[in-house]
Amino acid sequence: MACSSRSLDHLPSPEEAAGFLVRRLAGQGRTIATAESCTGGLIAESLTRIPGSSSVFGYGWVTYANEAKHDLLGVPWDILNEFGAVSEQTVCAMASGARLRADADFAVAVSGIAGPDGGSPGKPVGTVWIAWVRRDGSVHAERLLHPLPRQEFRAMVASYALMSPFLDV
Repeated sequence: MACSSRSLDHLPSPEEAAGFLVRRLAGQGRTIATAESCTGGLIAESLTRIPGSSSVFGYGWVTYANEAKHDLLGVPWDILNEFGAVSEQTVCAMASGARLRADADFAVAVSGIAGPDGGSPGKPVGTVWIAWVRRDGSVHAERLLHPLPRQEFRAMVASYALMSPFLDV
């Protein structure tokens, strides 16, 4: 597990982050898939706003319910039952499942609590787990805790997910 040390003060908008990532991946001939829960498709939507994104992005899943995480991405029930939807184990399984199903070079997965309700003492509103996986199987996950208004939280998560240095090759 890694807790983020990157600054969130000057994140680009999700669309700006997506534009940067699409250009970089297109230049490398690489692809990315997405698996989203709390962002509800905002990462995929941001990618598809960019002209030429079809050369790098072909698959995205919105898996808000645990059943969707299991049925569409293959997240094992034992992980969901033991650790919950908002956990390192779940987002790593989501990212790995998305990458494998899309046969992509990279995948990113997010699951969090956007609020205003739904938090708990162990997982308060503003908690999000983000995982990135590469074709070689390496995985990196980070937990962020930033209680923001719901839409600002979703945008922050999408931007952060798209700007990961782990996506550098």
